[in-house]
Amino acid sequence: MYTDLLTKIKNAQAVKKESMKVPFSNMDMIISELLAKYGYIDSAVKKGRAPKRIIDIKLKYNDDGGAISGVKFLSVPSRRLYAKSSKLYSTKQGYGLGFISTSKGIMTNKEARRQNIGGQLLFEVW
Repeated sequence: MYTDLLTKIKNAQAVKKESMKVPFSNMDMIISELLAKYGYIDSAVKKGRAPKRIIDIKLKYNDDGGAISGVKFLSVPSRRLYAKSSKLYSTKQGYGLGFISTSKGIMTNKEARRQNIGGQLLFEVW
């Protein structure tokens, strides 16, 4: 689940690890690739075969610590949040990203608004 992935990334950055490995899932792989695309981690690579697949994540750091300074989970198992494309706003006044699960896959709030698609709000990262 993506909550476990983001918590592990945040904890690994707190102790200055160079890289980390997490069990593979399609959702985690897509989120890792998006985080790499937008500069929150260096890279995410799928390794291994079917029963023992993993995602190898190379972490990224800034001068003041990890590239991810905060994460806010919006949808939780007990409460799912949905939004129309007209209600998707920027995160931290444009300094963060919101991730949304749409009918066309997982994408950022900027991409979803550009494509005029709403969906389930997953989390925000800055």
